[in-house]
Amino acid sequence: MDQLDCVVIGAGVVGLAVARALALQGREVMVLEALDAIGTGTSSRNSEVIHAGIYYPQGSLKARLCVEGKELLYNYCAARGIGHRRCGKLIVATSDAQVAQLQGIIDKAAANGVRDLALLTREQARALEPQLQCVAAVHSPSTGIVDSHALMLSLQGDLENAGGFVVLNSPLAQAECAQGAITLIAKDGTQLQARSVVNSAGLHAQALARRFVGLAAHFVPPSYFAKGNYFTLSGRSPFARLIYPVPEAAGLGVHLTIDLGGQAKFGPDVQWVSSPDDLQVDPARGNAFYAEVRKYWPGLHDGALTPGYAGIRPKIQAPGEATRDFLIQGQAEHGVPGLVNLFGIESPGLTSALAIGEYVRRLL
Repeated sequence: MDQLDCVVIGAGVVGLAVARALALQGREVMVLEALDAIGTGTSSRNSEVIHAGIYYPQGSLKARLCVEGKELLYNYCAARGIGHRRCGKLIVATSDAQVAQLQGIIDKAAANGVRDLALLTREQARALEPQLQCVAAVHSPSTGIVDSHALMLSLQGDLENAGGFVVLNSPLAQAECAQGAITLIAKDGTQLQARSVVNSAGLHAQALARRFVGLAAHFVPPSYFAKGNYFTLSGRSPFARLIYPVPEAAGLGVHLTIDLGGQAKFGPDVQWVSSPDDLQVDPARGNAFYAEVRKYWPGLHDGALTPGYAGIRPKIQAPGEATRDFLIQGQAEHGVPGLVNLFGIESPGLTSALAIGEYVRRLL
């Protein structure tokens, strides 16, 4: 049986960042990916936004790792020549009733160490974005966008340059946890032992953890899948910055983002589904997008939105429950030596990836 120092399960952006951090520490690292390419799950089905760290509760892992990860990510992209842009974002109040929430957003951000937000009047916001309709807005200059695929390729390159490697088409059947090592058993029957295992399987992290013999079941949270549908705008983007409505209970609302090529898209909405494989976009859902978008961009024409793509948020709370923090469990939580489980790594997981890598490296 092959024996390894570290195995990371899942080659999304977070798994690759964790593997890179461990490899750069001098550890022997293998990444096991069930599919035939890196980053084909949540990592490639999101808005590619570099978040500032605005919305998350003070002291939460989401707040800490987002703020830390944002700076690490900007510096990393600049050093590696990875496509990114610090384009900024406007969070807009479209009714008088929402204006009071904007100051709360600024205060929450400041508590997280994000102190560059500015409250804008309607006239100031329209000076930045003439086609915007709002009562007031918050400007976040440190919000940006990134080429997530180029980022993942670079993380993989760093891992391999440090002696680590990625093995594709390697789904796991189960694992057996013992005091000295964790035995991983692939679906094809191959077995290997590792001193440390990081479960970064994203949408499948809980299902995988339930197959870890020796991990008590009550440490594995339930899985809920919040699908987010995106619709693409035909024609040129009317905005140079990202436009977000005041946040909703289950997400950040139907917002406008742009990619590095200038393509604008709207989304995601929130559609609770039963399967992480439910990725078809129902064109009929676009009907609701028009009304939401026209609250801040009344110039949206009928027929201008086409179905784009969908992603799934790996939630660890049920519909209607309060949003939960990232759940990163090490031996101190579950008692299994060498095992780290990453549960509920939804947004801002992309922004936080490098910081999560360092956090897990310290845990191990």
